Amino acid sequence: MGWRWAGAAAVAALALPLLIVVFVFAQPPVPADGAGDAVPGQRALSDIPPSYLRWYMDAAQTCPGLSWTVLAAVGKVESDHGRDPASLRPNTAEARGPMQFLPATFAAYAVDGNGDGRTDVYDPADAIPTAAAYLCASGAATDIRKALFAYNHAGWYVDRVLAKAAEYGTAVSAVAGDLVEAILAYARRQIGKPYIWGGTGPDGYDCSGIIYMAYKAAGVTIPRTTFGQWPFGVRVPAGQEQPGDLVFFSSGPGNAPDRPGHVALVIGGGKVIEARCTKCGPIKITAYGSRRNIVGFTRPLANRKIEQQLSDSPSRASAPPP
Repeated sequence: MGWRWAGAAAVAALALPLLIVVFVFAQPPVPADGAGDAVPGQRALSDIPPSYLRWYMDAAQTCPGLSWTVLAAVGKVESDHGRDPASLRPNTAEARGPMQFLPATFAAYAVDGNGDGRTDVYDPADAIPTAAAYLCASGAATDIRKALFAYNHAGWYVDRVLAKAAEYGTAVSAVAGDLVEAILAYARRQIGKPYIWGGTGPDGYDCSGIIYMAYKAAGVTIPRTTFGQWPFGVRVPAGQEQPGDLVFFSSGPGNAPDRPGHVALVIGGGKVIEARCTKCGPIKITAYGSRRNIVGFTRPLANRKIEQQLSDSPSRASAPPP
């Protein structure tokens, strides 16, 4: 029942109450890699297959103003992200594939998303960026409802897609860039200080202490210890981690797959800021890609408790640097 989907800066506004968040720093927000204008919330991470999430996020970047949340919502409504068996064959209206294109529409806007030299309406790597192209051509950047109506001529369809898009983002979507920048800015200022077991600054930190204080500097509270931080954040598939996420490691006795003993702060480009151990030297930027003891990644900002904290305190300011 669909043709193409459209992005939405407006969707983030629908997902957000009126929040005024103030941070004191000069640098521009760090963009979440491929995330568009919203951070994937718990609902998105649990419902959208990792490969589809990446396709939605990448495709949204081809159309300024188009949110990946809307593209993902179209994929959900049309085919449950390719899980609906009906998407594997033409329906009664001749629409087909995970984004449910009519043959003529797909031919007009087809994008070779995976660069294999052909376009396949049943291949999500082609169908999803084609949906982005169609929505963009339909005016998604300026009028998302109009673009969605062009994709499927039904008011109920537009409402359903926008409601699902709001679920896929988090209530911190519009301020996530500022939150992440405040977190990273605090952590960067601690580089060179010593590792101190149990430390929360300002003279030194342990692995979870620097992260706890960096988040606190951004105006949000997460658990103090590694054992508490691991279950707090929403799990993120490897390869989809973004700046501000946490990476956890097995680091010795008492550790288990559900009880990692070391944590570091992702800053992007395969790098982290970490307070590793007493003998490991001062707090520094390190690479984590080749380390074999990685347990997993989490996104604390996707926890609904963070949303509630921001809702309860509509005006927050970054703590002064120590």
